[in-house]
Amino acid sequence: MEEELIELPPVPGPFFRFTNEKAWLKAARAAGFMTTVADEEGNESEQLQAYTHSHAIDVVGVITVGGEWDEEGNETVAPTTLDGFHVNYVGDLPDGWEALEVTPGNPYRVFA
Repeated sequence: MEEELIELPPVPGPFFRFTNEKAWLKAARAAGFMTTVADEEGNESEQLQAYTHSHAIDVVGVITVGGEWDEEGNETVAPTTLDGFHVNYVGDLPDGWEALEVTPGNPYRVFA
């Protein structure tokens, strides 16, 4: 008899809010998510390892809501900036990240 696999619908999240981008980058470095890469000229820079066999990271960043623009694209009403720097993450949680988890009522962006 074959075992029937039931596919559960994905649960959005977890969602994380850092104080700012600098705090996010510090946490990403501490968790080992950043790597150094070199371009063809030997110039080095940091790169986020967002998708691996053990985790997936979606950097949402700063979230704004609302705002209005006219037909030419000029802002007529400024959008509201939400507090923090937002990141969606799936995988084993790095140490200390539990305190940064948030549960938005209407997530801005979720993993598909």
